[in-house]
Amino acid sequence: MFDAVLFDLDGTLADTAPDLGWAANALREEEGLAPLPLATLRPWTSQGVRGLLRVAFEIAPGDTAYDHLAHRFLALYAERLCVDTRLFDGVAELLDELETLGLAWGIVTNKRMRFTDPLVAQLGLTPRTTCVVSGDTTAEAKPSPLPILHACQLLNCRPERTLYVGDDRRDIVAGNAAGCRTVAAAYGYLGDSGPIPVWGADLLIETPMDLAGYLR
Repeated sequence: MFDAVLFDLDGTLADTAPDLGWAANALREEEGLAPLPLATLRPWTSQGVRGLLRVAFEIAPGDTAYDHLAHRFLALYAERLCVDTRLFDGVAELLDELETLGLAWGIVTNKRMRFTDPLVAQLGLTPRTTCVVSGDTTAEAKPSPLPILHACQLLNCRPERTLYVGDDRRDIVAGNAAGCRTVAAAYGYLGDSGPIPVWGADLLIETPMDLAGYLR
């Protein structure tokens, strides 16, 4: 049925919340604020700097202090890119299964390339993944379908024979718009995307290995 599987990175392949949460709390401490529990920050991780600054400082792009805090947040994160970040349980086994089945797989993330490439390498995925598309690889990021369509071109696979897996509603919007079959990862961060059943995904998985069972 499928030739390839594409994955979001944060909250789908890798649990990056500990290191991103550390950066948010380090910035709060610099600003004279007490750290927040990781459980408070964790759901916003898939939305990157914008989501984490929203919960950590209650600000959004366009606010006076936003650009300064975003720049500093990213500088702090660069210092601790893959200290406590790990693949989610079952992801390594899922990737083994995909390769056994002869399916190409790749990564499509909104994380900027300067963070994506070293993180993917430190997770040991660079030799295995067929393509990595970052948030600044194409002219638009998700929920635009452009990054996913670009990945399909790199893999030389048709969108309709490709699965896209993500833990945020915009992942599903992007995958559907690209013409892929979409999979919602309920084990991920989920954010403020609302109930998963309304996202419009073709499949819901509770663990990475649920996807392996589906593909078998």
